[in-house]
Amino acid sequence: MESPMTDKRVFIERRPGEGDYAVRKPGAERASAVLPTQAKANRLGSAARADIFVERVRQTNVGHPDKWRRP
Repeated sequence: MESPMTDKRVFIERRPGEGDYAVRKPGAERASAVLPTQAKANRLGSAARADIFVERVRQTNVGHPDKWRRP
């Protein structure tokens, strides 16, 4: 496992009720950035050369919205 200082993952989460997307590093309590679209949040993560994980925002019969996927 990588140390927190070298962890290049970012998580993109939809903010409930706001429609914005938060870019958050693992273990962070606050978002690094809040952007109006998921595409802009993905570009920010790509520019930082991070390994991006996006929250699944759709409901399915077999999945849950708290699963992560790569864009």
